[in-house]
Amino acid sequence: MTTPGRIPDPYGQSSGANLADILERVLDKGIVIAGDIRINLLDIELLTIKLRLIVASVDKAKEMGIDWWEDDPALSSRARHNELARENAELRAHLAELQQPGQVPRGKAEETA
Repeated sequence: MTTPGRIPDPYGQSSGANLADILERVLDKGIVIAGDIRINLLDIELLTIKLRLIVASVDKAKEMGIDWWEDDPALSSRARHNELARENAELRAHLAELQQPGQVPRGKAEETA
């Protein structure tokens, strides 16, 4: 509460609630920040960097169709497990191919052709 004629403290208790409200609103609705950085020398473009930043909650991102982290093995244990299972299946198939009598392995067949 402020007294008449006194400037409110910008870091007072009410600013924390305002910051929380703003953060909740941004995460709920999402915000996109886009920008390009171009470096030219004598009208010759040397470098272009395109920056795109989306700030949103996970639920909002999924609603927008953004879920790349679910398929990235570096970020998701499920994706890492799926990648290992796929690689394991490929290796088993290759091993089975090598163990068949009279078969020329794929790599050897390509070398002899």
